[in-house]
Amino acid sequence: MASYRETPIWILLANILVIALGLGACSGVVSQPPVSGTPASTAISVVAAENFYGNIVQQLGAGHVSVISILSDPNVDPHEYESNVQDSVAISQAKLVIENGADYDTWMDKLLAASPNPARINLVAASLAPRELPDNPHVWYGVDNIQAVAQAITAALKKIDPSDGAAFDSALVTFQQSLVPLQQKISELKAKYAGTPVGLTETIFLYQSEPIGLNVLTPFEFEKAIAEGNDPPASSVVTANDQITTHAVKILIYNLQTVTPITTNLQAEAKQLNIPIVGVSETMPSGKTYQGWMLDQLNALESALGR
Repeated sequence: MASYRETPIWILLANILVIALGLGACSGVVSQPPVSGTPASTAISVVAAENFYGNIVQQLGAGHVSVISILSDPNVDPHEYESNVQDSVAISQAKLVIENGADYDTWMDKLLAASPNPARINLVAASLAPRELPDNPHVWYGVDNIQAVAQAITAALKKIDPSDGAAFDSALVTFQQSLVPLQQKISELKAKYAGTPVGLTETIFLYQSEPIGLNVLTPFEFEKAIAEGNDPPASSVVTANDQITTHAVKILIYNLQTVTPITTNLQAEAKQLNIPIVGVSETMPSGKTYQGWMLDQLNALESALGR
């Protein structure tokens, strides 16, 4: 998604720190302190561009991490995010930074450049993912990709804090085991519903629709344009609408955070014609884990497909 608006931050670090003192509740970041008895002063400071990566680090950190997630509100369109001073302060203090990459969160590059630190470890999920679909930065929707990202996070934590390496290794095993229900659910859906024709409002769900074997009828140029914040070709809009009105698709999978008049109209048509709508999001809802979030959406998909 290359159309993100950015707010460049070219301020001396000293001035940033002074200004940040007054921001307090004004920031949109979510801070997750260590979950064990590890003092905050000795915990590994981590910044995640998106809250699902932050949650994964929290699980892998074995109580030895203090995590700040920048994008954390599932009610906000991530395309509209504007970085701020407090984000820069968090980056300047981090020992580990995790971003998605693939032009999804390009504002992170400006933040990192404004606060250079050769000792800081920067992980880019899209560069670590073994499966990256064309023109589709939503790599975290692939369970196989998340497994690779988790391994890289664990390696980084062990490099920063070798003395707690055994705890990090144990946490990784636990995390990998927690992904098994997701993999099983995808296999179950494939066995029952492979080949089912579905519609997508954008590309985000392709990382799961492909392993499930769903037959996505929506023109890719339509999905890609919506994902990038652009107007789709008129012919693709006509096709997507016709697929709804003729019941060519059994369900519509709808990105709740990338909403335009075109997608709203598509959703309204599906609702009027009693075509089930499955909502998916780019940002993890509050109070969820990565695994719980993904499983909830797959369960909703299963329910819709079974109607």
